[in-house]
Amino acid sequence: MKFAHYVCLTGKLLALLLRLGVVTRLDRLDRSLLSALYQNSRVPIATLAGQHGVSRATIQARINRLLSAGVIRRFTIETGGEIDDLTVRALTSMQLQGVSTRAAARSLGRLPAIHRLHTTNGTWDLIAEIRVGSLAALDEVLAAIRAMPGVRNTETSILLSTFPADGSPRT
Repeated sequence: MKFAHYVCLTGKLLALLLRLGVVTRLDRLDRSLLSALYQNSRVPIATLAGQHGVSRATIQARINRLLSAGVIRRFTIETGGEIDDLTVRALTSMQLQGVSTRAAARSLGRLPAIHRLHTTNGTWDLIAEIRVGSLAALDEVLAAIRAMPGVRNTETSILLSTFPADGSPRT
């Protein structure tokens, strides 16, 4: 098959997937909105509209489309200061055996203490960001992770301090 035919078939497949809602094409406005919402998910629609030079209705429609397509799954908060000081945070690296990464991620996602999961390369297959209220709670979460089918080995690091990306001390 010639390259031009392949591109044509790929374009037709993409058009079909877009029409069926299986994939979502993100344009410049979508990507800019996602970036703004990532920085502050509480920014008012009117502010976003002004920043992007479009109407509030356009912004609301874009956000609704991104939500319904699953591009945006949820809006959340990031705590700081005193709340972070009361939270035990840890990174747990996991080696898997006999189970797919997706299956392990689904099981791990049922644990409320798991804040995020990341796939990685090298020795470890998954890294979990864990947030709990005490060392005893962390111990319980780690025991639950180690008891899951397919988790062969784990290594956990407790996070002691956090610095912004520029390295300045946390205020």
